[in-house]
Amino acid sequence: MVAVVRKPAQKVLLYGVSWETYERLLNEHNEDNGTHFSFTDGNLEIMVLSYEHEHLKETFILFINAITEEWNIEIEGAGSTTFQREDIAKGFEPDASYYFHNLERIRGKKRLDLKKDPPPDLVIEVDITSPSLDKLPIYAAVGVLEVWRHDGEDLTFYRLRGKKYIKVKESHLLPGMTIADALQLILERQSLKRLEWLRKVRQWAQQQIKKRK
Repeated sequence: MVAVVRKPAQKVLLYGVSWETYERLLNEHNEDNGTHFSFTDGNLEIMVLSYEHEHLKETFILFINAITEEWNIEIEGAGSTTFQREDIAKGFEPDASYYFHNLERIRGKKRLDLKKDPPPDLVIEVDITSPSLDKLPIYAAVGVLEVWRHDGEDLTFYRLRGKKYIKVKESHLLPGMTIADALQLILERQSLKRLEWLRKVRQWAQQQIKKRK
């Protein structure tokens, strides 16, 4: 096993890790919400989460919840659930994840197993440091339909087409939500108080409804 430590990124990347070792590390850190694990084909990334990372993640969660409520879109949040597929050697813990099309298939369940349950339709990935492990192939392998990735400055929407992702300017799961709109609203969270910002997000969502009529 070879380890590469990236201190500025608060990440450790391990090569040549067995699935058994990956699961053991997951079990050892089961109660540690400040650490995320991503695994693909023997490569394991361990990331320690910072306040900046968590604040931006929470902003996205508030944003998604507010928009879907105003647009009357049913969703089911799966948070940072550990998703695993041993048969394809993939595992990940998203910053946030949501079920849109497949929510009825998982409603009421206490545990999810990707061997028989669908993956989340949307994954939010916050990576404000230099990435060590490209997670898009992991998401694509398990069939996540859409990924929103924020690097601390820019936001990118990815839509699964076939077995690969393509960059898109508008969300498929939230029609009418463009990257430009989402990025502007997320950016405004930095200068506004929480409730003030939420009111602005909801007002924007309501305006979009009026434009469609």
